[in-house]
Amino acid sequence: MNSHILYKEEPMETEIYKNNYDDVQLSNSGLIALDYAGSGDAAEIDRGIRDCIKGIRLSILAMGLGLAKIRVKSLYRDLGYQNMSQYIQRLCDDTKMDRSSIYNWLYIGDVYIKYQNDLEQIGFNDSDGPTKLPYLERALETNEKQNVFDNIKNMTVREFAEFSKGSPEEVPGLVPFVKVRRGRVYAGGKLAVKINRRLDKRTYNYLRKIMCIAGKAMEEGDLVFFVRLRNRDEMRRYEQSSKQLISKLRKDN
Repeated sequence: MNSHILYKEEPMETEIYKNNYDDVQLSNSGLIALDYAGSGDAAEIDRGIRDCIKGIRLSILAMGLGLAKIRVKSLYRDLGYQNMSQYIQRLCDDTKMDRSSIYNWLYIGDVYIKYQNDLEQIGFNDSDGPTKLPYLERALETNEKQNVFDNIKNMTVREFAEFSKGSPEEVPGLVPFVKVRRGRVYAGGKLAVKINRRLDKRTYNYLRKIMCIAGKAMEEGDLVFFVRLRNRDEMRRYEQSSKQLISKLRKDN
């Protein structure tokens, strides 16, 4: 199944968030010894691998929360940057990390903060796998809340990612018998979308193009989702990364 991404260029704006970041507590796993790889003892090697995996998970969650705090409190200004995008770009240049990874960590931090109370109620922590968090909101859209939080605790990352998709009949927004004719979208033989012709020509054509792309995707049985991007530079970077991700997902399936 294909996915179509519709891009919308948006002006830079300042977002206001409730400050919950100072209340977040992370467990302290201490230092991890890395000399286990030279051992000849199977149990020691296995124990070392498991400790490192726990450390990686903790690091991902800590990095996500740190990035979220820098953005929400505008701490990037203290570092000499005008906005978060500039800070992340410099961070990528200095660490040789991919932008998509940095933004994914930032999203993990945001999601953890947003659902912190629910996650704490089920005892979710870094050892349960913070890389499940990017799938949490999609799972809540397609499944019962209690079921979602039970599964995010007990499922593997791959299992939870698949679970978050829901069954086809549960995915919101799917309309049967969609057809696109002469720039108009029809559902079940009826005109599905009407755009006010009093809009200026540029806006009218822009909205019409979006509707046609979405309608054509649904006509072919694909899924459509929106990605909010601030400018064309972000769009080009995201488009390249998303193509690589979609290619990987199709190979995995």
